[in-house]
Amino acid sequence: MPLRTTAMLSRLRRGPLRRGCDVAEAWLVIATALLMAVAAPAAGVAAANAVAGAAERQSQDRHGVAAVVTESPPVVIGADPTGGVGGRVHATVRWTAADGTSRTGETTVPAGLRAGDRTTAWLDGRGALLRDPVTGGEAMVESVAVGTVAAGGTCLLLLAAERAGGALLTRRRYALWEREWAEGDAQWGRRETGL
Repeated sequence: MPLRTTAMLSRLRRGPLRRGCDVAEAWLVIATALLMAVAAPAAGVAAANAVAGAAERQSQDRHGVAAVVTESPPVVIGADPTGGVGGRVHATVRWTAADGTSRTGETTVPAGLRAGDRTTAWLDGRGALLRDPVTGGEAMVESVAVGTVAAGGTCLLLLAAERAGGALLTRRRYALWEREWAEGDAQWGRRETGL
């Protein structure tokens, strides 16, 4: 067993040197470990599910319409014109709404399109243009990232709480030692002086 675990478990055993704050510190470490094992994954899964649910609602609610690029987007250095990673740029597009009116707005389009090229624009259920529609792969990556951050953040919060609790218990332990040393000094001082 690692040294810290052995030291924590030894504080739970009965003995003349065991103090209440030693037992409390051991239980604090055990409770923190159990909470990290349960709460961190639960927080990660909950956060990932929330992001995935929002992306799912957006993808169910959206629909594509034919659009025309109205002005050439700026050239992006490093963009892959074949549609690979990073192969989308912002451009102004024009489309015909359900009521027959012509509308314009800015959205992402594949890199390499120029003014007059046709593309697909994505609208939400209300007919508003989605600036950066999320693809299934992007939603998966985002939900995993958010879940990982939520789980890691939960672990960090629990560790910080354990460290703060440990510091308070250490302060209490030092106060007890100080008081016991003072009592011992008073007793030993009387013995030496013959009182």
